Amino acid sequence: MKYSQAKRGRVFVLRLEDGDILHEVIENFAKENHIQAATLTALGAIDKESVLIVGPKEDRSSPIVPIKQTINDVYEVTGTGTIFPDSQNNPILHMHLSCGSGDHTLTGCVRSGVKIWHVLEVVIYELLETTGKRIMEPSTGFAFLVP
Repeated sequence: MKYSQAKRGRVFVLRLEDGDILHEVIENFAKENHIQAATLTALGAIDKESVLIVGPKEDRSSPIVPIKQTINDVYEVTGTGTIFPDSQNNPILHMHLSCGSGDHTLTGCVRSGVKIWHVLEVVIYELLETTGKRIMEPSTGFAFLVP
């Protein structure tokens, strides 16, 4: 385990709107507001044709090949995530959503393009005085958090 310590900074309350692409809006907001690191929660709904990463095709393959799942209906969602800068100091969102519609549920990462259906409420808690960065790990293809 690796860790660092941080302090809480500003708190932002956002309402994403119909058709917004989740990770794009959050990362742009973070950049515009000089948020380098944060934790966040989300609650609302996503639209059909959103894409989630729902796992690797093979357990320990190299390189890791993700499974992309396209949503075929509107789903209610709740999620949590973090923002940390990459090696060029761009804020990068890592967020997972749990999604449901009727008796069907799905959980996955938002990186491939999740489109908002009418509204998604997001609360961002800025983290200050942290050294965390997302550093690319060539063997996996993942940008891992290095605290």
